Amino acid sequence: METQGPKALPSPHNPLSQATIVIGAGLGGCAAAIALHHHGHKVICVLDKVREFGRLGDSLGLGENALKLLSHWNCDVDEIKRIGNQAPNMKIRRWSDGKVLAEQPLMDMAGYIGHRGDYHDVFLNWVSERNIPIRMGSEVIAYEDIDPQPIITLKSGEKLSADIIIAADGIKSLARPLVLKMRDDPVNSGYACFRAFFKPDQSIRQDPTCNTYLQGDCVNFWIGPDTHLVQNTLRGGEEFNWILTHKDDGDVPESWFQPGDMDEVRRLVTDLDPTIAEIVRRTQSCLDWKICYREPLPTWVSEGSHRIALLGDSCHAHLPTSAQGASQAVESAGCLATCLGLVRGREEVRIATRAYEKLRFRRTRESQSNGEDLRDRWHGVLKEVDEEREIDPEDVKVKNGWLYAFDAEEDARTRWKTIREVVEGEFLAGKISPLC
Repeated sequence: METQGPKALPSPHNPLSQATIVIGAGLGGCAAAIALHHHGHKVICVLDKVREFGRLGDSLGLGENALKLLSHWNCDVDEIKRIGNQAPNMKIRRWSDGKVLAEQPLMDMAGYIGHRGDYHDVFLNWVSERNIPIRMGSEVIAYEDIDPQPIITLKSGEKLSADIIIAADGIKSLARPLVLKMRDDPVNSGYACFRAFFKPDQSIRQDPTCNTYLQGDCVNFWIGPDTHLVQNTLRGGEEFNWILTHKDDGDVPESWFQPGDMDEVRRLVTDLDPTIAEIVRRTQSCLDWKICYREPLPTWVSEGSHRIALLGDSCHAHLPTSAQGASQAVESAGCLATCLGLVRGREEVRIATRAYEKLRFRRTRESQSNGEDLRDRWHGVLKEVDEEREIDPEDVKVKNGWLYAFDAEEDARTRWKTIREVVEGEFLAGKISPLC
């Protein structure tokens, strides 16, 4: 199945255009296709193994660092802003009673928070407007890492090749072991998330013990020792989302669709602020997401041809507390497309991909660490302290502001000459330095 939009936005002429294939039609893959098109490269197709997309997932944030790039690529970002959470501020509350410990603009945390499925629909439409084919039901089962064009084999038996193949198909990407030359099995982080997204029925809306946060768009966080709960209301209170992060040592395979145990959820919220606990208890079902940890990758690019590159969650997955996973994928898309436009021809694709990983690694690692720091601060600030002790708001505030002014494309252009010289030196020496 291929999807095409009603209108086509022309790609700028680029005499050094690279032919590309994007694997994975999620937000990162869509961003990569849009960025490549904008920079004048030919996107042969975007492949995804599922046959159709549903309205999957729950809350997702897109920051100004992502929106400025999307706008530069001629995407109407007002479409995102209109369906995002309209609350001006977010509140960070004490677990037990909901006392507000800090309040700050919502833009400081995640930018525009909306439903992942709604945002995904917008991204898919942006791809289709550019007449980039999205091929559903196209599962990649094998790679041939050869120069000048690597080859992929689909489950159907069809083979496709391109100047560069971008694997944006998530943490379980088949390209990861190819690039790494080894398996990197997930390690339990010791935490898990119960997640739910639903439309509250009339009985909940009319119940004063449940409807405190159903009067309009709002975002709240309840923090306590080794746990926190995020609440997000969309469409003026029509849709409700909660995410409960808690300690967990269960050995369950890494999955985003594992059914959750609502009895366990009810046990975990026994001592939670009653203004939010009751609607959580009344939730019919949830998902159980085991948060697994992976060490930062030493490389994002295949060793043979240097023409298969990882992007997004396939190389820099983020914790939910980072609120930057999708935004960093958009940044990486912009950086890679820029690098491909700065080389002198197809024979230099390897310089572009190796420059891309060097340009992006430190930035994404700092963004990941920022999410880890926030989780640790939230989970530790109320440990072994007097319940009535005043908490310094700065100890619990989200500190993402430094991320938003960044322009990934401008950064790539500014640092290109220096990074290119490093990469060329490594090729001359016959050894590519690991990222970490």
